[in-house]
Amino acid sequence: MQRVTLICVGKLKEKFYAEAAAEYVKRLGRYCKLTVVELPEERLPENPSPAQVEAALEKEAAAIRGKLPSASTLIALCVEGRERSSQDLAHLMETLASQGESQLAFLIGGSFGLHGSIKAQAAERLSMSPMTFPHHLARVMLLEQIYRAYQINAGTRYHK
Repeated sequence: MQRVTLICVGKLKEKFYAEAAAEYVKRLGRYCKLTVVELPEERLPENPSPAQVEAALEKEAAAIRGKLPSASTLIALCVEGRERSSQDLAHLMETLASQGESQLAFLIGGSFGLHGSIKAQAAERLSMSPMTFPHHLARVMLLEQIYRAYQINAGTRYHK
């Protein structure tokens, strides 16, 4: 069974996001061993300078590296990432599994994104859309897409 780690910078606070995420975590239990890791977002002043943002992103990158499972394939969500259809994501995950990649790590950054060094470390950069979404909603959307990918690969009727 494939192991999937979802590393998120920032905590889910809203009950409706937490409930939606929990539903997909439950559903995914049949297809993979899922671990969700929440890391705190670095606190910044109201109008941070570019240097302050860079320092915060560096600290978050260090925390992320500390939680990355060894020998995992890192897939980072970022605005400049590649947009993929649900079928494309399913194919990517299936291809990685067939190549012996038994540990996937998906990464969602905080409100200022991800440090360039962690993006460079990623085997794949993924963009959900050119639109902007709250990071908490992105977590629910990513969990649903991972679930959908497993459903597509299993040949079920979930994906229409």
